[in-house]
Amino acid sequence: MKLITFSESFAKIATPAVRVAFLAAAFVSLSVVAPNTVAQKAAKTPKAAATAPHRVRQYTIEQFMDTVRIGGASFSFDEKQILFNNNKTGIFNVYTVSVSGGEAKQLTTSTKESTFAVSYLPNDTRFIYTYDRGGNENSHLYLREQDGSERDLTPGEKTKANFIGWAHDRKSFFYSTNERDPKYFDVFEMTVADMKPTLIFKDETGYDFADISNDKRYLAFSKPGDSTIDSDIFLYDTQQKEMKRITPHTGEVSFNAQSFDPQSQHLYFTTDEGSEFAYLKRYELATGKFAVVEEAPWDIWGTYFSRNGKYRVTTINQDARTVIKIYEVATGKLVPQPKLPGGDITGVSIAPSENRMAFYLNGDRSPSNLYVYDFATRKATKLTNSLNPEINGNDLVEAENIRYKSFDGMEIPAILYKPQDASGVNKVSALVLVHGGPGGQARRGYKAQVQFLVNHGYAVLDVNNRGSSGYGKTFFTADDRKHGREPLWDVVEAKKYLQSTGWVEEQKIGVMGGSYGGYMVLAALAFKPEEFAVGVDIFGVSNWVRTLQSIPPYWESFRKSLYKEIGNPDTQLDMLKAASPLFHADKIRRPLIVLQGANDPRVIKPESDEIVEAAKKSGVPVEYVVFDDEGHGFTKKANEIRANKAILEFLDRHLRGIGVGGN
Repeated sequence: MKLITFSESFAKIATPAVRVAFLAAAFVSLSVVAPNTVAQKAAKTPKAAATAPHRVRQYTIEQFMDTVRIGGASFSFDEKQILFNNNKTGIFNVYTVSVSGGEAKQLTTSTKESTFAVSYLPNDTRFIYTYDRGGNENSHLYLREQDGSERDLTPGEKTKANFIGWAHDRKSFFYSTNERDPKYFDVFEMTVADMKPTLIFKDETGYDFADISNDKRYLAFSKPGDSTIDSDIFLYDTQQKEMKRITPHTGEVSFNAQSFDPQSQHLYFTTDEGSEFAYLKRYELATGKFAVVEEAPWDIWGTYFSRNGKYRVTTINQDARTVIKIYEVATGKLVPQPKLPGGDITGVSIAPSENRMAFYLNGDRSPSNLYVYDFATRKATKLTNSLNPEINGNDLVEAENIRYKSFDGMEIPAILYKPQDASGVNKVSALVLVHGGPGGQARRGYKAQVQFLVNHGYAVLDVNNRGSSGYGKTFFTADDRKHGREPLWDVVEAKKYLQSTGWVEEQKIGVMGGSYGGYMVLAALAFKPEEFAVGVDIFGVSNWVRTLQSIPPYWESFRKSLYKEIGNPDTQLDMLKAASPLFHADKIRRPLIVLQGANDPRVIKPESDEIVEAAKKSGVPVEYVVFDDEGHGFTKKANEIRANKAILEFLDRHLRGIGVGGN
């Protein structure tokens, strides 16, 4: 269970390629389920199922926390084991499990820092993993030797390192690090034989690495432009030592490199040129010719090949779920996928032999479980059981995609979680939940915190206000330079939607969110002080001037697009102050709880310190919970228990417990 997935904080200001990489790494849903068009088109109360009422059992936060969170998938050299990570011990560690099933074996024993699996080495049981210090995001790559000792492959107190991938011959791997200059990431190749790095590209401009061709001649990069919907693709020729832009254009168009084909003949990329949504094209390296490969009525997130090019996998962001398509390259035919009930396929990883793939199965009522699928036999084997056996999945709720009209008629997508016993005669309190970003997206799939709150009687409406990704570039840019206004007004209209259902207590609706969503909570309480009964702010921005001046140095590549999205602290000080809740905290009238990681490098602790102090001066109840060993997102079970307990107790006291007239 994760308190809430806020790693997409400032997701919009990164290039689309960076956003795709984040979402892929986060195991977003890969579903072939068609959208519920009826629910999407009408802002009305969902129909109740025509079944006998189910007596719902209520669970403690400790029981929810006994559900295990898992991630990662790397096949061993003989493809008999899969490397992954889980937080069974209360903190993330690396495990391995047989592809035939059985008990997972713990390989790392960290008790302080969450540790995440990266990859097995190609020829033995050694493996690479990563962790940072207390959530500071300066993750290093570590090698676990066969004797159990640890070796830091990317040392440096302030170094941040990223694993890129294996060379085709699997004798070396590629990674990037900002050790030389904290603003930029140089690309290195490290050989397995001696673990010595060789610099292959020195970045002094600000590129986002995408892929390297199998012949090692070309490196593909995306480079952000001056806005969140403008980017170019560059190719670096390692033989000629030349960088070439291959997508010159006028106006704001996104071009984002994805992957080379295994023959090193084409570069595949996504673009929204001439379209609301991103589609897939390819560039022929020898001739410079372009060709459209694949289109969809939604954003194509990206595509990648299996090691030798037998398969190509495309992912599509379809109304808060992800469709996966696996193609057999030789024939162009779609590969049959495993038919499994109760969830969506996520996190696909095809083995180097191309005989099998690992993936996760995730649903609204079921957390991710790791599976392995044999392409020849079409057999899927379940390798983990994540949900606490004390919890009956039937006591949890299935989400529903809905649409509602905002103040100006714009249609706003959202995901609704309705308590099973909510009705016109049993009305419930509710929360409007706002995702991180700006430019993130509320998505379907298991959200432990949401299910915990719904299990305790709170309805949740997870909103994709204007500016969210996944609904076209016009919608995506509709919040630019309007923060604290139009996007916030969409959140207010979400409250009105809940009031219209007939089964929500109209005066008992709060607002909750983290990171940019936390900013929206503070903005709601400061700029619309009478709308929401309470606010739950999880490391939210309170002062845009300070936040923009203190962004991590490794965000340098998209600083310009960030400033165009939100504002320039050097030239637009008045506008940023007008949008910052800290300078309007005297207007806050409703109870507020604030949660903050002390080591957060994105939304630094003074953001929360000062809004808490300022809000208290208004005389309203303010609670403040600080986690000394966390950053931008909480990864330790003890902290998640403490956080969720504090939130539920706050809501029970100040939201459910208020009188009809409000606070």
